[in-house]
Amino acid sequence: MVNGPSGNAASDRRERPRQDAAHTAALGIANLNPFGDLHTLQHLSARMARSMRGVFEPVLRRAIRTWAEPLSVERFADYCAERPKGLTVWLPMAIQSPTAKPAAGQALMVMDAKFALELLDLFFGGSGDAPHPMPSELSPAAEAMITRIGTLIAEPLAAAWEPVARLSFAPGHPETSCAMLANLDDDDAMIVTRFGIAAGNDKPVFVDLVYPVAALKPIGPSLNAKVHGRTAEPEPEWRNGLTRAAMAVKFPVRSVLAEPTISLGRLLELKEGDVIPISFGQHVPVMIGTHRLGTGIVGSANGHAAICLHAIERLDEEDYP
Repeated sequence: MVNGPSGNAASDRRERPRQDAAHTAALGIANLNPFGDLHTLQHLSARMARSMRGVFEPVLRRAIRTWAEPLSVERFADYCAERPKGLTVWLPMAIQSPTAKPAAGQALMVMDAKFALELLDLFFGGSGDAPHPMPSELSPAAEAMITRIGTLIAEPLAAAWEPVARLSFAPGHPETSCAMLANLDDDDAMIVTRFGIAAGNDKPVFVDLVYPVAALKPIGPSLNAKVHGRTAEPEPEWRNGLTRAAMAVKFPVRSVLAEPTISLGRLLELKEGDVIPISFGQHVPVMIGTHRLGTGIVGSANGHAAICLHAIERLDEEDYP
């Protein structure tokens, strides 16, 4: 669990070895994966992993790190059998597409029920403890929490898929047994994407998003395309134009000569003609936006007040948010 003690570094990965997606087929075995090496889907999973932080950090009330594991393709029965012992949450996620009426199929969000109950306890102000012993079924509150997580995941999941296909996802009713899921057979090929979630050095938990191969076949050509090869060299004319535009960006330059302070009583007594004394040293700060450019000496140039730069401070990349 996210708030549990950490094991060794190996605990950040799957405890059970899984076949790589590109090597699922073997002699005498039907090819479960018609999409090749799934390079594009692996990239989409990496995009989704970054979005997972925004889903779980507000509930966990802790900074977390998230990552995507390598994909695997396997029979639905094999995936169900490899799930660890204990209560598991299976949340159907209907896949909607503008070109497919009705829904194009359903994905699954799968997680340990213990993690879901920890999230429920945190949501109601607890310390993130699951019941002990674990219940044999989910309460209505737990089901509502799981559906809420599915709803929160649906939007960034659609955004992650956007470079490939315009899909949307809608959570259904959570189940605690894969046998209760409709429209899925034991021999159905499933693409398993797994996401690790961990806070600090704590032992990670995993959330799976599982896609039936049949549901993704309409967008198979897009999944076969490798959209992230080496980028082409930019055209010189475009690059020169971009450089000129960047160099023309204007920044506000200001200098604070003094910041005197007065009491509230004195402030209330001020009237027109009163003088507020100020004092400043020989060198005054010169600012670019909110960053200090350096220091200068106050003077005049061509009949106008001016500042002669005396020293310039180097601005490093880490100085910017």
